[in-house]
Amino acid sequence: MYVSETLGHFGASFHSRPVTAEVMHHAKRAVVDWYAALIAGYGMNPTPLLEKAMAEDLDRGPARLVLGRRATVKAAALIHGTASHAAEVDDIFKHAIYHPGAPTISAALAVAQQQQASGEQFLRAVIVGYEVSTRIGQILGRAHYQYWHNTGTVGTFGAAAAAAYLLRLDSAQFTHALCTSATFAAGLQQAFQMDSMSKPLHSGRAAEAGVAAAAMAQQGVTGSLDVFEGKMGMGVAMGNAPDWGPVLADLGEVFNICAMTFKNHTCCGHTFAPIDGALALQQAHGIHAEDIAEIRVSTYAPALAVAGNATPTTAAEARFSIPYVVATALLFGSVRLAAFDDARLADSTLRALMARVVLEVDPVLDRQFPGQRAAAVAITLHDGTQHRFLQPTRKGDPDMPLSDDDLQSKLVEFAGPVLGAEALERISRQLWTLDTAPDVAFFCRRAAPRQKTMGGYAPQGIHTQ
Repeated sequence: MYVSETLGHFGASFHSRPVTAEVMHHAKRAVVDWYAALIAGYGMNPTPLLEKAMAEDLDRGPARLVLGRRATVKAAALIHGTASHAAEVDDIFKHAIYHPGAPTISAALAVAQQQQASGEQFLRAVIVGYEVSTRIGQILGRAHYQYWHNTGTVGTFGAAAAAAYLLRLDSAQFTHALCTSATFAAGLQQAFQMDSMSKPLHSGRAAEAGVAAAAMAQQGVTGSLDVFEGKMGMGVAMGNAPDWGPVLADLGEVFNICAMTFKNHTCCGHTFAPIDGALALQQAHGIHAEDIAEIRVSTYAPALAVAGNATPTTAAEARFSIPYVVATALLFGSVRLAAFDDARLADSTLRALMARVVLEVDPVLDRQFPGQRAAAVAITLHDGTQHRFLQPTRKGDPDMPLSDDDLQSKLVEFAGPVLGAEALERISRQLWTLDTAPDVAFFCRRAAPRQKTMGGYAPQGIHTQ
């Protein structure tokens, strides 16, 4: 069988496969985290601009946006996929260098609304999307990540698999949905090497493209079965011609959705180990920011390539700046949404501390990437005292996970100001019991009166369910 056929058979046959309570619980954790990220990014550009651009596809259709507005299935997938990646708080599968939740769950919700699926069916679709896409991403690996944004490319398969599952495509149709998705996959690293709105659009476009590919396959559109391993296929064109066999070997036995990283900071995941290491040193030694002469961060090369911006001028750039977020953490104790407002960006004390941050590649830590995301942090004080700490992993990684309570706190922080306390309490309860829900309609509710979404955007055209 071709790789596409192996994955297609797995997805199509998942309707009859049992799902353990552990796997189902991890799927719910992923959805809770996605919902928090969705609300956090809903008012941030480019989401409100995207709503305006997609006006012809709104106020009609079988899907609904998170604050209640009707939408076509593809428009809902596109807008939610973009919004849930905009605030940089969405989940990560570290071995694939990939954020699966934003494209996969956004596509799953749109199609689940169209199909009037139950909560359990929706969760099973999410599981399928995660398993198919994370395995493709893991095989493409670091070579792919050199130029491509994995969430834009690999995310297309997560969306297509989730949509294909909910459309109940047979094995052949499911396979062709994945094959067509491979030709839709896109998203360049260069798009976020400077200030732009492209990065979250990659996730949104992946969600939309995956939904489209599944719908096409349902109608008989076919793709090239050897699109992954062929001589001009994805593995060669967008990677280093990898061996696809090993990661597919335990498909259906090991579930990657149980090994997700959930973000504890509101910025690029490559910055987390430096942040955690700097905070650990500060707490252990009572370091005051004004006493610091130098902060030396040694980590893996892709972290510096993606998040090495020493002089960010916008919030988008600052989220990808190790100097900015490390200085922010040492001065303010955390890196959450407030870290990227205009006042913080212009803070002279913060800028002065940023100038004392030195970045370098550690060859040992570089060889451990992507399986391990570590950073060595050394802080030298003005009196010559030096403190060192190796942060071996990131808080939120599977070996240092966020608890259910941590995820609930994240949901409260990001969704509470938008939904209001009463709606938040109701939706929280429904999210954590999603496997027993008769449908997924509760996801889409109007904002609380006189509340604004994060970033100050007051949504227009909001309708009740």
